[in-house]
Amino acid sequence: MNKLPALYIGHGAPMLLDDPLWCSELEQVATKIGKPKAILIVSAHWESEPITFSNPNANTPLVYDFSGFDAKFYQMKYQTPDANNFMSLIASMLPDQEIVVRSDRGLDHGAWVPLKVMYPEADIPVIQMSMPSNDPIKLIELGKKLQPLKDLGVLIIGSGFMTHGLRYLEDFNINAQAPAWSSEFDDWAARALASGDLDTLTNFKFTAPGMPYAHPTVEHFIPLFITLGAAAKIDQSPETLIEGYFMGLSKRSLLVN
Repeated sequence: MNKLPALYIGHGAPMLLDDPLWCSELEQVATKIGKPKAILIVSAHWESEPITFSNPNANTPLVYDFSGFDAKFYQMKYQTPDANNFMSLIASMLPDQEIVVRSDRGLDHGAWVPLKVMYPEADIPVIQMSMPSNDPIKLIELGKKLQPLKDLGVLIIGSGFMTHGLRYLEDFNINAQAPAWSSEFDDWAARALASGDLDTLTNFKFTAPGMPYAHPTVEHFIPLFITLGAAAKIDQSPETLIEGYFMGLSKRSLLVN
């Protein structure tokens, strides 16, 4: 069984599904990785302590956690197979004293939108896990605990957005030019990642240009730290899979082995 990498991807709004370029880029990522045995995904849109798992039963429902979009997006399905055994496997990787909770929550758009593009057959068990903290150091430690899953053919995904200052955008065209705060933050992150500078990355709120405009709230950036924690070497330089901008927001996506 091949060891799989871990990903940090920009998940986009549901209209990502109507963007041929971004869809083709995510399809190429899936082709590069191959078909995993199972997928563990952490999304910007689920922050909850203690660690909580999504509904593991077959045909898990979707969470349509958005508004104002075309009606077709509220009718989409992504009916994954039973993931009860997979959920138990994830829980076994966590310390005995770690409280974990099973819920009836479905997959939110930070999970199902990119997965619908990457693995459209929906034939892979998927568990979404909540982010129990917004502390980068704690999330790195959580990623380290999950690292053995990669040896078992599990794809670990942190789903966020490299910049996410939606409230500061003036042009919502998908091809809009990136504001300075978005491009400067993206360039800063790319350089820090290339040099494996975790100290700089974990202090992004204080060290990154473009703040707080790039991330008025942090939930779209911090899934990155679970991905980095799952790396074989904590200070390795990730491989950039996707670059560029969507509505001026950086969709930079990364792979770590």
